Amino acid sequence: MSSAFEVRGGNRLKGEIVPQGAKNEALQIISAVLLTAEKVIISNIPDIVDVNLLIELLGDMGVKTNRISRDTCEFQADQIDLPYIESADFKKKSGRLRGSVMIAGPLLARFGKAYIPKPGGDKIGRRRLDTHIIGFEKLGVQFVYDTDDNYFRLETSGLKGAYMLLDEPSVTGTANIVMAAVMAEGVTTIYNAACEPYLQQLCKMLISMGAKINGVGSNLLTIEGVSSLRGCSHTMLPDMIEIGSFIGLAAMTKSEITIKNAGVEHLGIIPEKFRQLGIELEIRGNDIYIPSQEFYEIQTFLDGSILTISDHPWPGFTPDLLSIVLVVATQAKGSVMIHQKMFESRLFFVDKLIDMGAQIVLCDPHRAVVIGMGRQHSLRGITMSSPDIRAGVSLLIAALSAEGKSTIQNIEQIDRGYQYIDERLRKLGADIKRV
Repeated sequence: MSSAFEVRGGNRLKGEIVPQGAKNEALQIISAVLLTAEKVIISNIPDIVDVNLLIELLGDMGVKTNRISRDTCEFQADQIDLPYIESADFKKKSGRLRGSVMIAGPLLARFGKAYIPKPGGDKIGRRRLDTHIIGFEKLGVQFVYDTDDNYFRLETSGLKGAYMLLDEPSVTGTANIVMAAVMAEGVTTIYNAACEPYLQQLCKMLISMGAKINGVGSNLLTIEGVSSLRGCSHTMLPDMIEIGSFIGLAAMTKSEITIKNAGVEHLGIIPEKFRQLGIELEIRGNDIYIPSQEFYEIQTFLDGSILTISDHPWPGFTPDLLSIVLVVATQAKGSVMIHQKMFESRLFFVDKLIDMGAQIVLCDPHRAVVIGMGRQHSLRGITMSSPDIRAGVSLLIAALSAEGKSTIQNIEQIDRGYQYIDERLRKLGADIKRV
């Protein structure tokens, strides 16, 4: 039975909201517990489907998991059941979960073998595993692709450090290669490495476990292999995508919201991009205060030309927030071109916004021009379905600002990435029901 959100828009929200732990960090950090036989304690874990499935999968593999509290878990991977990872049950479970690709690096480092399913998850265009597999190959891994059950079988007689230049700065690819390289023999150099805060956090955690990594935060990582790693404690950053979503939500619904404990120093260019849309926000210590605004006006470039907002690897603007920016721009004064470079079909939800009355020209699968309505007309509530996690929340924001009732179907997609989002928004005064 699929559930839906029923939203009545138009309420001004007010209050404080605390962002959850970062989903994209969680999948890497939790996979890294496989690198040691000692205890690892992880805090600020988001309580969302993707992360809970990964923890469950680790449990099935023999990792002892002890939930100390809702957001803190103790892991110990001292008795891994290796035959299990060749079982049909493992293939079925890991195939449901995109994050399961992240356990390959740690398994190769510690046990010399791993299995990767072909990725599932979002419908946002192809997500290739080439970066992962080619990186592993350079470290001395052989792979066989099993066409019968869509599986990569990876094996190595011993990882050896190597120099590599990645063909794309893939976050999960870099993380996977780093987790393998920390226990490879000799020195590994990764150039064009992803340098997102999630990856910096993973490197910090690995260093606290005894890994030797230089260049953290840059796109050139040098890793000197060690023979074993020890346990550690690690606290995850708040989710910057959720923080960006809340900034957009506040502007769109004329709400006064304070985002508490926002990990402000790790947000990079995100606050600045929302300011370019004319949104006022104030950094107060580690909190972000967004005042209630009747209007926000999109800035132009200095020469007066139309603003373009595009995604770029860190420290550029994250592709995960482009759908949010697009929705928020529909009620701004002025126009903006949204250019989504990384994924082919992330913009395919704009037809729903057009049905709601937004003025958007979809130029091609990667570009959309939004002509802001400056609040002259509200969006109208409609019934719609969510194609991926980020579009789901963008549509939710649109619905909360719209006149009348909206129904958002397929909200399993939203639950994959945002914990108890309906409860948390109700506390701010949103009219949202799960049906």
